[in-house]
Amino acid sequence: MLMFCVAALLALGMVMLYSASMTQKGAHYLMMQCTWCAIGLVAAVVMACSDYHKLRSWATYLFVVSVVLLMFVFVPPVGMKINGAYRWINLGFARFQPSELAKLTTIIMLSAYAVRHSRQMGSFKTGLLAPFSIVALMMVLILLGRDYGTTILLVTVSTMVLLIGGVRWRHLLPVVLGVFGVIAAMMWSNPVRRARLLAWLDPGQHLDGTGYQGWQAILALGSGGIDGVGLGNSRQKLGFIPEHHTDFILSIVGEELGLVATLGIVLVFVVIVLCGFYIAWRARDPFGTYLAAGITFLIGLQAFINIGVVTAVLPNKGLPLPFISYGGSNLLIMLTSVGILISIARQGLEPELAPNNPFGGETVSIPSNA
Repeated sequence: MLMFCVAALLALGMVMLYSASMTQKGAHYLMMQCTWCAIGLVAAVVMACSDYHKLRSWATYLFVVSVVLLMFVFVPPVGMKINGAYRWINLGFARFQPSELAKLTTIIMLSAYAVRHSRQMGSFKTGLLAPFSIVALMMVLILLGRDYGTTILLVTVSTMVLLIGGVRWRHLLPVVLGVFGVIAAMMWSNPVRRARLLAWLDPGQHLDGTGYQGWQAILALGSGGIDGVGLGNSRQKLGFIPEHHTDFILSIVGEELGLVATLGIVLVFVVIVLCGFYIAWRARDPFGTYLAAGITFLIGLQAFINIGVVTAVLPNKGLPLPFISYGGSNLLIMLTSVGILISIARQGLEPELAPNNPFGGETVSIPSNA
């Protein structure tokens, strides 16, 4: 079911990407996305066929690599500054966004840490301060690159992993509220982010400025009606929605294919999240549980934020819609994450369960003939 849902989103994403980019660079976006998709599928197959427990021993090395790559975005000419943000590394043939890798690496690192210190996760020092330093380093580097959406997503997913890992609410809640307070203050002090927040709070006063793209996305969704205006017949992609092939591609889906398609996408993401949590529940050991739950939160929350932005439920955060939006880095990491989920699921369905039940229940042995 998980593989079917991801394949359906990939297929729809390729079709809609070509439809959305017909007026710009023709098949260029589609070819680039297909290239990244092919690389991502290879990575997914490799991870699915591998033992996910190896990631536990690789966690520190992956963390170091992610930190170094996040630093490289500030070093020209390797790093690239686009629209005032430092988020990309120039690979020559393409651009790579290290923050996408950092999200997955943080989940792996926190999962490995929670397993290694399972008996002390209830304490403030071991359970919160040490793992929070891991998140804080990633968060600071991403914030310096002015990527507030990814920072919020990273902190939220990390919070969920730590809670499942055994950190107490009374220890975690004040720290998380403080972090979000700092992020909110930084966003408010930034003129561009403050304008986005004001446009979200009062869109009627910013239709010709900061709120223009969000308003045009709402018009696209509304004009699509139930069954859409037809594939390729979108009018809003003709220069009205600047990011119609990336963050706001859902609005083009709604305009061309209608409410049925948009609700179908929401339903597919719900199924993916349910599959992810089921895989986490059936994992053979705590590491598999924490890792699967973290990846599931990552995919589900990113989809929720993107859909919320396009429908004006949330202010603009600049996060792509998983498996559908144009963006090679995100697609590569998302497919790799799905491969890890499949690896956890594959081993979780084997006859004997692990001796350590992460939920504190009694260990169960399933007969070979069951």
